[in-house]
Amino acid sequence: MIVHPQFDPVAIHLGPLAIHWYGLMYLLGFGLFLLLGNYRIRQGHAFLTSKLLDDLLMYGVLGVVIGGRLGEVLFYEPGYYFSHPAEIFMVWKGGMSFHGGFLGVLVGMALFARKQQRSFWELTDFIAPLVPLGLAAGRIGNFINGELWGRVASPDLPWAMLFPSARANDLAEGQTSSDLLNMLMQYGALPRHPSQLYEFLLEGIALFAVLWIYSSKPRARGQVSAVFLIGYGLARFVSEFFRNPDAGIFGHSYTISMGQWLSLPMIVIGVVLLVWFGKRQQR
Repeated sequence: MIVHPQFDPVAIHLGPLAIHWYGLMYLLGFGLFLLLGNYRIRQGHAFLTSKLLDDLLMYGVLGVVIGGRLGEVLFYEPGYYFSHPAEIFMVWKGGMSFHGGFLGVLVGMALFARKQQRSFWELTDFIAPLVPLGLAAGRIGNFINGELWGRVASPDLPWAMLFPSARANDLAEGQTSSDLLNMLMQYGALPRHPSQLYEFLLEGIALFAVLWIYSSKPRARGQVSAVFLIGYGLARFVSEFFRNPDAGIFGHSYTISMGQWLSLPMIVIGVVLLVWFGKRQQR
């Protein structure tokens, strides 16, 4: 087994200013968005200019932050935040939902498309291949922070990992297996799947490869966006089987997690859109 390195969440100390690794991963994701976006513009894949791409990123950043926070509040911990409304605005304490951020970005893209008088689907087809590497960077940030750890794994799994930060969670769950209990007493935590790395590979690297290759050839308007919905939904649905589930509005479940409930509509809508846009092109 491997013990999580317990990285210092602060990457750089500049006097009283602390720059966290998670924040740097966000910056890396935004930087990759601009790098890949400018490359696609030079290849003639968009109506955008570099200046408009910068503006587009600002809409996206606002959508990610506002939507991600509201998603955490509404999808995962509404009871807590409605009892402590002031903490809704304390984003520095953590708590961001991808699905909420995704909806926020869609709103931002709709506003940007309207302002530029362009097709919403033309815009989302352009940005879809730019998103996965940003998601990959975010998952590395989760891993560095030792958060969003995986479900309990067999100690025989070569890459099973001990997350000391999960000790309180393991004690609360009251594991009954004597072997696992002994391990908990010895190491302070149970072996778990490093699900952040699974998500890094599935939602990040694999999804990027699929979308980059798929979008390299002419497609019907909207189909690249549809493949993103299907690809992310499937990647997240599979990875949730290895991730310790979050307690959402439907309760704490190891059968179908909140993340999986939120991913199912993405898959269904993506399939419907993929077929619908394909039929429109044939007319």
